[in-house]
Order: sequence, then structure tokens, then C-alpha cells
Amino acid sequence: MYSQHFAQSTLSMPITSDIIFDPARFTQESITDETKKLNEKLEAATRDSPTWYDVGAERYREMRSHGIGPIPAPQALSGAMAAMLPSRDPERDIPVRVYRPDNGEPSKGIFLHLHGGGWVLGSHRDQDKLLQGYANGCQMVGVSVGYRLAPEDPWPAGVHDCIDVAEQLVDRGPTLCGAKLMVIGGESAGAHLTVLTAFHLIRSRPQHRLAGLVLNCGMYDLTQTLPRSKTFSRPLVISPEIVHHFIKAFLPDKGIEDRRTPEISPLYENLHRLAKAAPGKKLPPALFICGTEDLLLDDTILMSSRWVATGSETIVKIYPGAPHSFISFPGYGPAQEVAGLIAQFVREKVAEV
Repeated sequence: MYSQHFAQSTLSMPITSDIIFDPARFTQESITDETKKLNEKLEAATRDSPTWYDVGAERYREMRSHGIGPIPAPQALSGAMAAMLPSRDPERDIPVRVYRPDNGEPSKGIFLHLHGGGWVLGSHRDQDKLLQGYANGCQMVGVSVGYRLAPEDPWPAGVHDCIDVAEQLVDRGPTLCGAKLMVIGGESAGAHLTVLTAFHLIRSRPQHRLAGLVLNCGMYDLTQTLPRSKTFSRPLVISPEIVHHFIKAFLPDKGIEDRRTPEISPLYENLHRLAKAAPGKKLPPALFICGTEDLLLDDTILMSSRWVATGSETIVKIYPGAPHSFISFPGYGPAQEVAGLIAQFVREKVAEV
């Protein structure tokens, strides 16, 4: 009887996975000509440009502001507003950049943005067009944080600045911006800082519910021991050597085991315990985005899998052949698609809170 039932049940329908990744997203055949051309250009620019650790962080930041290297030069918008928020340190404030929707209508919340750049490069002033697009597309107040950078200010300085701004916006958002903090997001190192900040808020402001997190090509394990981060040899914006120097600057006195602490590498956080402490006993809904030609692909796959394993809402979008931080390249098809996707995700999640 049992054998007959077993045979019938196994033949009645095909076996499906409970965690689903579309294999087609990872094949070479799925990579478009547009993406191939972009990667060829970026590979040449990454290979032929000096590295930040060769010329020094300060000099490289200046070069990057003029578009030298693989990342396009930032374009400032006159409508963005500069402001300062207090930090935990007396007599030191944190610079922020504020973006409001162009239509003049009331905002539905605050989108806190944490920029990328390996904790060494980048600025809260670098992505005006992207963040104004978020403000308009999501009907949100965008706030970008000018957190302190390594090597001048290594961990935990930048993390503290992101947390301090987030707590200010939780406590005084309606007074400061006319809205509540609803969403946190960032790219690369900014995605890493986003997760650390969100996890801190669950502990320090347990009654505050975030509508969602936007996590674009983040690094969540700073040991640099995941297979992809060690074996991906193609210089596309970043390389294993570049990442090694970023981490060394950010964590100058931390060995491998120190880097596995959840305060540094959120992949090692006890997510089930943290989810139980969060509103609704779930982590905030998270949108994970990454390209298959990104050195940090393993980080996205592993972190998103651990996220969904807590029973929390998790959306993972994988772009065939897309390089690291591909959303930074204006006019690139997948970058435009992702901008629309993020706006839709934010609108939907804010409407649910």
C-alpha cells in the first residue's frame, strides 16, 4: 500500500524547488550586446586607470569627481539642498543632501540613501540625478548621508554616522522633513551600511517599522573568503585586489575572525533572533539586486537566501552579465529598468505600512 502510494505521489507532478533562481539569468546566452559592449569599455577603463591605493584616496576622489576611471563623473542638480544633522560626538555634525519631489505634493516618507565607494570613495553629493529620480518616482524625501570615509576614518566611524542620521530621522523625521523614515537603500558599500543601519534600528528603535530596504550589489561578508570574491578575475569596476585594499583601509586592525562579527559582516548576524525582535516578527522587506558579472554575486545570493529563511519578504533580481554598480551608468538599459523597479518596490511597500 505504502509503496503504491509513494509511486503515485512522485509521478503525479514534477518536483519544484522551494527557493527558486532562474538558471537562464546566469547563462552567457542571456547577456545582451549592450551589456557586452559596456563590460568591454569598463574592463579597459578599470585596467588602464590608476588605482586609488596607488595615487592615494584624496587624489583619487578628486580624479573621480572629473570622471577619471570607470565611474562617470557626478552631475549636480541645483534643486538638491545641503543640510547638517547632529552626530553622537559633541561639536561634530554630519552633512546630508536632501531631495524633494518636484511636484510640490506632500511626501509619503523618507528614503535614506547610503552611497557606495568601498567605504573610501564617493560622496553624498555624487548621485543627484538618481536620488531626485527616487524622490519623484516614489513621492519621497530623499536624504543622502555624507558619512566619514576610510582610511582617514576607519570602522566604525562611517557606520556610526549612518546610524546617527537614521536615528535622527526616526525620532524627528516629521519635524525635519515632514515625513517618517520609511526606506533605506544603497549600492555596494552603501548596501552593506544599509543592512547594518537597519539591524541597529531594530534594536534601538524596536517600535519603528521600515517599509523596505533597497540593496544593490552589496558586500555582506567582509572576510573576502566567499568563492566568487576570490576567484572572479575580470577587472570590472572592482577586482579582488581593489576590494582587498578597500577592506584593509576600512578595517586596518581586523583579522579574518574579527571581520566575521555581525557588526562588521551582517551575513553572520543571527537573523532569526533579529527577525523575532522586529515589528511583525519579520525583517523589513528587502529588494536585492546584482549582476552576474559582479565579484559580489555570492554576497547577494547568500544574504538574500538567509533573509528569506527567516520568513521575511525577499525579492531578488539578477541581471545577466551586468557589472558591479551597473545602476551608476546613465543610459544603460538594465540601469534604467532597475531605477523603475526600485520606484515600484518602494511605492508598493510604503503603501502597505
